[in-house]
Amino acid sequence: MKKKILFVVSLLFALMFINAGLNMFFHYMPMPKDMPEKMATLMKDFMEIGWLLPLLGVSMVIGGILCIPGKTRALGAIIIFPMMVGIVLTHIVNAPDGLGMAIVLMAINLWIIFENRAKYMHMICEDKDTDSAS
Repeated sequence: MKKKILFVVSLLFALMFINAGLNMFFHYMPMPKDMPEKMATLMKDFMEIGWLLPLLGVSMVIGGILCIPGKTRALGAIIIFPMMVGIVLTHIVNAPDGLGMAIVLMAINLWIIFENRAKYMHMICEDKDTDSAS
């Protein structure tokens, strides 16, 4: 049951990031009219850096696609994690109204990472077998 719940939550999480990434290229979602001034200025500044939004868009789409199948979910979650940190911090500093959703998405991202922790362990733990082979 836990695997099914994680799949559904991961799928919804992934679809949100795929949608947000595609929006950075096709601009099909309008900007909110009541966006805080700080946030509007920040978005304008991001757009002036010509390569930043396309890079974020591609990363969001790739990370989202990788979060769907269980085999690549760990990689997708790690790709999305730095963007999630930026999203949470941006909402804390510039637009606290969206902080609730950002925290929910961060919690989902952390849950995916936690459930796949065994896949990351070889990167952070020293493997005794490889030391003796050297």
